[in-house]
Amino acid sequence: MVHSLGLTLYNMRPRRDPSGGHAWPERLAGRLIWMHSPTAEAGRGLLELAARLIEEDGLTVLFTCTDPVPLRPGLIRQPPPEDRPAEVRAFLDHWRPEMALFCDGELRPALMHEAGERGMPLLMVDGRAPYLLKGRDGWYPGLMRSSLQGFSHVLAIDEAAARAFRKGGAALSAVAVTGRMEENSAALPCLEAERAALAKLLATRPVWLAVGLPEAEETAVILAHRAAQSLAHRLLLIIAPQDPARAEPLARRLAEDEGWIVAERAEDQEPEAEVEVFVADGMAELGLWYRLAPITFMGGSLAGQGCARNPMEPAALGSAILYGPRPGSFGSTFGRLGAARAARAVGSAVDLGEALSDLLSPDRAARLAQAAWTVASDGAEVTENAVGLVRKFTSGVK
Repeated sequence: MVHSLGLTLYNMRPRRDPSGGHAWPERLAGRLIWMHSPTAEAGRGLLELAARLIEEDGLTVLFTCTDPVPLRPGLIRQPPPEDRPAEVRAFLDHWRPEMALFCDGELRPALMHEAGERGMPLLMVDGRAPYLLKGRDGWYPGLMRSSLQGFSHVLAIDEAAARAFRKGGAALSAVAVTGRMEENSAALPCLEAERAALAKLLATRPVWLAVGLPEAEETAVILAHRAAQSLAHRLLLIIAPQDPARAEPLARRLAEDEGWIVAERAEDQEPEAEVEVFVADGMAELGLWYRLAPITFMGGSLAGQGCARNPMEPAALGSAILYGPRPGSFGSTFGRLGAARAARAVGSAVDLGEALSDLLSPDRAARLAQAAWTVASDGAEVTENAVGLVRKFTSGVK
């Protein structure tokens, strides 16, 4: 059989983990389902689905990912098993999941073959395109097709993704275009009394925020602020440094070397009318700054090591987003925002200044912020659909 040949060749690949050891915690009594994501970024919607099922259905969720993911009650976090028959059998024997959910499109053929042998339901959610487990490239006749046919449902993010799964061999009746699942709410909290007091103090002043700002981007932000201030002399810049220890020396540089009037949150100072730059005390109060600033620049994305914060944080709170060419671990998130015209990309300090100056027009910033909020709030219906499918399988109704 083509399937047997492809799977045999696949299983002959060299072992990635020569030890083959298992260090799993004891499996607690009760109902358990398994979720797997190839990356933490791809699995954000899956984590929100897990939270729903833990809270509302009392399920335990085993979540495997090669990246670190947030730990929460009811969630067991483990690395995935090596995709080889013996390891997969040991993994499934130990955890005994009622079903398994995958996302993005990563296929683990040895696992999917074993799941099929056991009659375990498989679902693919937030599907982008099918691909074999990375590091397992090679010629495996029919292997992708047979792996995909093990999925009873493939929930694709768009029509292009659905075509990719159908072309790869998924059953036509299994594939549906649903869109992306809802992600965990990125709307950070704040003290309303504090927000109201600062909003009253700022009154009608234009405000922008540089969040998670590394030292490497300080000069770019200073230049952008100076350029934009020529159009709006009352413009206030709020800086939340990526490293809280940088707040005091940065404030000193801004005041002594750049000539700005600076206030520091750490010194209990306020952004009075004459203050031009307000340096926040780290990032503990981001929910407050996002609510006060109609425009946010995502620090780390221009000349740093990659964006330091999730852009859905300002998006969820109505702040227009500016970002550079280094998205870090938020590449697909910026891709979604860019496709929806919900964020503006910049490539240099000059670009940042020009984009900031353009967004000082309230209607332009509002359009960008509204589009970003729409992206941030999408997906609730898709998640509800996935919850319904899980409940059908775990209640024994197919």
